[in-house]
Amino acid sequence: MNWSWLLVAEVLYVILVILVCMRVIYDTRSSTKTLAYLLLIIFLPVIGMFTYFSFGINYRRRKLYSKKLLMNEAMEQSLNDRIQSSSLEAYTQGKAAVSNNDRLFQYLLREGSPLTGQNHVELLLNGEQKFPRVLEQLRAATHHIHIEYYIYENDETGNAIADLLIEKVQQGVEVRFIYDDFGSHSIRRKLVKRLRSAGVKAFPFHKIIFIALANRLNYRNHRKIIIIDGLTAFVGGINVSNKYVNDPAFNNKLYWRDTHLMIRGPGVYYLQYLFLADWNFCAGDRLTVNEHFFPPVHTLLQKENKLVQTAVSGPDSDNPTILYAILRAIGLAKKELLITTPYFIPGESIMEALIVAAYSGIRIRILVPGISDSLLVNTAANSYYATLLKAGVAIYRYKKGFVHAKTLVSDRNLVMVGTANMDHRSFDLNFEVNALVYDTAIAEQLAQAFENDLLDAEQIDAEKWLSRPLYIQLFEKTCRLLSPLL
Repeated sequence: MNWSWLLVAEVLYVILVILVCMRVIYDTRSSTKTLAYLLLIIFLPVIGMFTYFSFGINYRRRKLYSKKLLMNEAMEQSLNDRIQSSSLEAYTQGKAAVSNNDRLFQYLLREGSPLTGQNHVELLLNGEQKFPRVLEQLRAATHHIHIEYYIYENDETGNAIADLLIEKVQQGVEVRFIYDDFGSHSIRRKLVKRLRSAGVKAFPFHKIIFIALANRLNYRNHRKIIIIDGLTAFVGGINVSNKYVNDPAFNNKLYWRDTHLMIRGPGVYYLQYLFLADWNFCAGDRLTVNEHFFPPVHTLLQKENKLVQTAVSGPDSDNPTILYAILRAIGLAKKELLITTPYFIPGESIMEALIVAAYSGIRIRILVPGISDSLLVNTAANSYYATLLKAGVAIYRYKKGFVHAKTLVSDRNLVMVGTANMDHRSFDLNFEVNALVYDTAIAEQLAQAFENDLLDAEQIDAEKWLSRPLYIQLFEKTCRLLSPLL
């Protein structure tokens, strides 16, 4: 009798494994990721199935955020007439700046992101440049402050901003704050309570509850956005934490190299829309388009004519827009690509695009960390370098500290700065936002910053790299098998 029950249990178990494998095949877009999950489920069934249901379900396909999508679409429709007409006007006025990347502009416009002209754009390197500008602009707020961050820490930097937010609330300014419940775990108990008691409206993007812990940890709000009065915005890779400020007083273990942008002008529009859509979702609110949040375009115009567009993606978007935007930028490059990324797990499409570009004579230089905060990710990233080196791509490892910037410069006329790493998590799982600036002056500034970073970096010698011991290469390629899951 016991043997019969054991046989039935084994049969049911095999059927369960087969059914889960069928679901993986049907539901997973990437063939590489599909194979990784199948191998994990077949060879480590219990761990594999737990991992897949925790981290692998394609929520873009399944519309986990369908309620958010409906709210986003309703808000976007009310902005549609404005952004279409302003995009055409911006394109006409700045055609020379956009002409080299007009197919990229058209793609993002189709995704709903307007092209905006007459913006003022400032490149901010590291926290020591970003936070003084942030505090200065926050002090000037008169109507509202909107803040959305992946990591916000309860330290000197976080409290300096929090104190100012409380001060602005007391002056009658509306303050709304979205934080990622995982990335900003240090503020949940004390700082959030202090902000709320002072009148700041603060909500986690995803409240972590034990029963849904794994999925909500997996789908992170990785965005870093500040919008002030609908006039000024900050976006980029720098979170709110002491470790992003290279101040000896903070006794940081590593020098932190990062990049951010300050935008003033119509380019703020789409970042404001993005924040409000996220806010309505996590706060259960119904904020709508009005002139407080979206001032008339003519009141936003700056003397400069920096053209700005935004690429946004996440489980609530139909397409991996940031991935497609990067692919389009690589494909349109004619002379040079400068790429900085802290996590380089590019996947097949990015790899093929870079290889084709390199073999086509485009000079490609990639800056990655020499010192990483993730040994597994860094080891998996190493496995991609040999193929790129053979194609003529120059790869540099930053030695001064940890490089956390996520930037791309194409032909010294296009800049991409944002929150998205060059990995599967940013392209498929996280909520991300990248700003694009079509401007030679900003591109030259960021290119010069890249050149300066190379002074503190070591170029990988292709011959030495390719002749490394086979056991090291085998270990790296083994880690690469897990890269779709990282």
